Amino acid sequence: MEEVSCRSCGTCVLVEKFSPQHTSVQWNKTAVAACTELPAAGLRSRTSHTCQALRASIDAAVEAGALSVSTRDVDVTTRGRTLAS
Repeated sequence: MEEVSCRSCGTCVLVEKFSPQHTSVQWNKTAVAACTELPAAGLRSRTSHTCQALRASIDAAVEAGALSVSTRDVDVTTRGRTLAS
């Protein structure tokens, strides 16, 4: 995971891109409190767990080459374990 800062409020989260459609974002308490689009109570109280400004910042980081799309070859159904034949 790599750090990405929101271009709107400056909060920093950890991000990993698994595909153009799949993004994993790891929020911490400081980031949740600093985000201007999330309620003060935190992510659990929202029906949507997305900050549009952060989404735009992540997309810009990918376009600029600062954040790459993961090319892991691990089979996610086995989580990297080898199955007996």
